[in-house]
Amino acid sequence: MIDEAFIRSLGLMIIAAAAFASLARKLGVPTIVGYLVAGVVLGPATHVIDDARVVSLISEIGIILLLFLVGLELDIAKIRNLGKVAVLAGTGQIVVTSFLSFGCCILLGFELRTSLVMAAALTFSSTVVVVKVLAEKKELDALHGRIAIGVLLVQDLAAILLLTVLAGLQEGSDFSLSQTLGNTIQAIGGIVTILVVALLASRFILLRLLTWAITYPGMLFIWSLCWCFALVQIAHWFHLSHEIGAFMAGVSLAQLPFQHELARRVNPLMNFFIAVFFTSLGINLNLDIPTRYWITAAALTLFVLVGKFAVVMLTASRLRIDEKSSYFSGVLLCQISEFSLIFATLAFSKGLIDETALSIIGLVGLATISLSAYGIQYKTFLYRFVRHRRLLSPFQATAASPPAPTVKSLHQHVILVGVNSLGIYIVDQLLDRGETVLAIDTNPQRLAPLKCRTLVGNAEDWALLEEANLPQAKLLVSALHIEDTNDLLAYRCRQLQIPCAIHAVDLEETDNLLEMDATYLMIPKVDGIKLQNQQLGKLGFLKTWRKSLCCF
Repeated sequence: MIDEAFIRSLGLMIIAAAAFASLARKLGVPTIVGYLVAGVVLGPATHVIDDARVVSLISEIGIILLLFLVGLELDIAKIRNLGKVAVLAGTGQIVVTSFLSFGCCILLGFELRTSLVMAAALTFSSTVVVVKVLAEKKELDALHGRIAIGVLLVQDLAAILLLTVLAGLQEGSDFSLSQTLGNTIQAIGGIVTILVVALLASRFILLRLLTWAITYPGMLFIWSLCWCFALVQIAHWFHLSHEIGAFMAGVSLAQLPFQHELARRVNPLMNFFIAVFFTSLGINLNLDIPTRYWITAAALTLFVLVGKFAVVMLTASRLRIDEKSSYFSGVLLCQISEFSLIFATLAFSKGLIDETALSIIGLVGLATISLSAYGIQYKTFLYRFVRHRRLLSPFQATAASPPAPTVKSLHQHVILVGVNSLGIYIVDQLLDRGETVLAIDTNPQRLAPLKCRTLVGNAEDWALLEEANLPQAKLLVSALHIEDTNDLLAYRCRQLQIPCAIHAVDLEETDNLLEMDATYLMIPKVDGIKLQNQQLGKLGFLKTWRKSLCCF
């Protein structure tokens, strides 16, 4: 039996999200703001959707898949590459912001327990917002983007630990230190067990399984979701929240060599559940609170916007990051997180905070996510404005930090698609000639032995070619045996006016490739005849062979 209320509510949420996102685009407003406004219109403003059970169910599904996608961004190598900057900036931001948030809540008149919960909620920044905006602006590989991602990864680990501790508290029971400590140890034991199982499976099972699945369209996506809900079920067995299982599933998949390809495949799903999550957030907001709490929410919003920016920029600048990158990193992290809202909701269910505190955290989330989205969108203009007025002098970095080389920094390089025997030979020849080569293949095991830059993924995906910086390449070579993909690559090279050498599998395919203005065709049959002629010439039989051929 179909739950008509569920279908109706979800349909209205999607329609409203699409309408307000389109309106936001036309007005130059970030789409996340459009989703939040859509939720407010459907919920507190008009009460078109007022079934708390249905909204809670939709929100729960959205959060599970959203945290799975957040986990996909937690590549341990990213923290290791940034090293001291990510760990110190992330840890310093958590400690300083939580301490200042706690003091601010106490000054605003909240009791001790409520202040502790609110301080924790205000500490974390939104991985979803930052990753989405950086992806839209193509700044994930910029220095400030990598610093922000590194800080967020440290925050996410701390947030999961905090959720685990909170999950160890018994709902509705009197506080008992021994019982709480026992439940917390049990919860931490459960999450460590899940993490170990996830990482071992990632190394010994998922790598082989998904390496097979990546060669079939859609199979990688389905198996990834299968793994997500398997760990959700395991988390349920350990009496942990479903979100923790989904997050761990994403973390384990993020360690695989084709994590970028997987992230590209699930990107449409991520966009969908970002819309669902933020629309449901707007619906759940309680705007019917006294005026003095609106003033409190405004004060906490100002603290998050200004305080977090100051802490992050000061920390980054003292770690010898240049002024501009430090400023951009600070602007990126000026909001509270999806983890903050999940944490506050869980704390409310445990009786640690009341509905007023939960509503204030929701209002702060709505305001900071919306305003920070504006700040990120116009960060360059704002940077020039504050720099011109010398407002950044207290944060002045001691030295500039050059960005580490990335795939997107390649220029005048050769892109090789398809690592088969022909592809390996071509790579070796190009490297011997001193060329910079980037090899692309769907199978990471084929790429592993190569001595050049590599990228895992499907060359039909424009996002992959964009990541490979095709517009700045000097040549694209396809050693693939897939005719449709070769035609598409030739077409895209013609659009960008990039020379291309394409492997023509069949002589009948040459007409299509010539229409695409392929610069050079590698035709095995023709090349074999040429090589045969060369050998016949060396042996002195070429003239006799030609004569007999003509006579025939």
